[in-house]
Amino acid sequence: MMSTVNRESYAAAVERLTADTQTATAAQLVTTADEILSVARLLRGQPRLRRALTDPSRAGADRAELFRSLVAGKLGPAAVETVATLANGRFTRPAELLDAVERLGVDTLLASVDKVGELAEVEDELFRFGQVVSGDPELAVTLSDPGAAIDRRVKLVQDLLKGKVRAGTGRLVEVALEGYGGRSFEASLSRLVELTAAKRDHQVAYVTVAKLLDDAEEQRLAAKLSDIYGRQVSLKVDVDPAIIGGVSVRVGPDLYDGTILRRLNEARQAFAK
Repeated sequence: MMSTVNRESYAAAVERLTADTQTATAAQLVTTADEILSVARLLRGQPRLRRALTDPSRAGADRAELFRSLVAGKLGPAAVETVATLANGRFTRPAELLDAVERLGVDTLLASVDKVGELAEVEDELFRFGQVVSGDPELAVTLSDPGAAIDRRVKLVQDLLKGKVRAGTGRLVEVALEGYGGRSFEASLSRLVELTAAKRDHQVAYVTVAKLLDDAEEQRLAAKLSDIYGRQVSLKVDVDPAIIGGVSVRVGPDLYDGTILRRLNEARQAFAK
């Protein structure tokens, strides 16, 4: 969770980015997002630079100017001033600057997706691709291998998704490949699904069932969860016959496991005592 100091620095950067991109087109937002994410890539590989840009012994204005001097002529003004605003702020740890830059890059990508009205579709495509990966152990290992060149993994994903998903989906999958927030590929993908849903003010509920729900059942479950959480819920349904029957629902840290498999396991444990 962000500290108060981090939240204030992040909020200032969001305000600056919003002001600088207020009239930007979707394509311009993608360009700015790519530039901000390129800074995240630089910071990920340069721990000394992260420390320099968060050094509390230096004035914030000096840290911001250091960043500007490093990227002069290489990035557009919106990306430069957004990250400079972060450098001018305060962070409790250097790694948190990297987290903030990554999040701003993703937020800007999502703003471009929102601009063309494709948030719901991108959210679903990210989730479905995650299911494809988890169902193919060889693919999962290949995409998650930190020892494999990122360019090779990006090319593999581009070939797999070409013509099958929206541009925003493909770009967010590439962000996941780089380990968004220091997570594994599959965990990064799940987090990006949740951030995409949050952009629509939806909460994600991961639902596991033994057989596919019909539309009426999905609507009833979504309505019930929306009542519980006080906001619209986006269901992400996975079919797993191994649970035998019932339903398992995970919303954030909350798990509701009403599966027959769980009851059988509890019964076995009770008899074993």
